Amino acid sequence: MRLSGRDLACLRGGREVFVGLNFSADSGEALLVTGHNGAGKTTLLRLIAGLLEPAQGEIELVGGAPDASLPEQAHYLGHRDALKPALTVLENLQFWYAFLGGRDAPAASALDPVGLAGLAGLPAGYLSAGQRRRLSVARLLAAPRPVWLLDEPTAALDTAGQQRLLGLMQAHLAGGGIIVAATHGPLGLAGAKELRLGTAP
Repeated sequence: MRLSGRDLACLRGGREVFVGLNFSADSGEALLVTGHNGAGKTTLLRLIAGLLEPAQGEIELVGGAPDASLPEQAHYLGHRDALKPALTVLENLQFWYAFLGGRDAPAASALDPVGLAGLAGLPAGYLSAGQRRRLSVARLLAAPRPVWLLDEPTAALDTAGQQRLLGLMQAHLAGGGIIVAATHGPLGLAGAKELRLGTAP
């Protein structure tokens, strides 16, 4: 399986974010997208996720499910955790499990790997920022997809949470998955490739 982008260009609000951009990541590989604020890191992830259209170029996933589009085979974990405060931890996860088409295991089984099994009945509004982030990560596990698009995935996570996330990312890669992560710092993924956008202002 290979995820690639060729000759990509993106314009936002009349501004050229990037042009002539190329990248690739194969099964078991992580691609770290780095660069200063405004360089287009989040924009690139949103292009891959199908949330934006490139001004030119193309993005494709070769070797994935033939009857599914790239966005249908990718998880996008953005800056916002997309949780309903009045719903419990488990109810939030069950919503995403149904929405994303989870079927291989009960939604609740994704809570233990992120350390939230004991909080399943707690309204999400009572969670700390780090716990909310971990609940968002649980979506990746509840409905497995081969491509993970992670925007600053360690944001709000303490050291233990970062180590837990690292283990989950390593397991995803070991299973043949692909990770594209926008980040300002290293994620601890040995052998990860880097795509640096823009130049320092």
